[in-house]
Amino acid sequence: MLVCATHHVDHTRDLAAAIAGLVQDGDLIVLVGDLGAGKTHFTQGFARARAVTERVTSPTFTLANRYEGDIVINHLDAYRVEQLGEAEDLALPELLEDGVTLIEWGDNLTPILPLDRLEVRIMLGHGDDDRRLEFIGVGPRWARRWADLEAAVADWRVA
Repeated sequence: MLVCATHHVDHTRDLAAAIAGLVQDGDLIVLVGDLGAGKTHFTQGFARARAVTERVTSPTFTLANRYEGDIVINHLDAYRVEQLGEAEDLALPELLEDGVTLIEWGDNLTPILPLDRLEVRIMLGHGDDDRRLEFIGVGPRWARRWADLEAAVADWRVA
């Protein structure tokens, strides 16, 4: 597990941008955190780094947004998914075939998620804008890139 800290929303976006440079087609990033922790801000920084020019918003009510940049970014929100059967509406297997997929509240879907993913747990800190981010690689895709991930987040890393 890698642990990082940010102290401003722009720092969270910058951290996400650093990670965006590592992704490959078919990657899944699961974002976990309380309301207001910064899951959408993370996605905004990630998308900006991948040349997305349109406004990135939370897909809480639409369930999924798709953005075109230098890679397709599928942005899902599982907050309103109360039963795993409802997740079929998200068409997750199809989305994972094209681009990179970020799922807010992805821990609601853990039993049906692929074993290869990067989990990003975002926690509120002491100050209003302080965040603690934990990165957990699950499966061989991220295990192969772990050293690259460590290098990418070095500026934000905490002991």
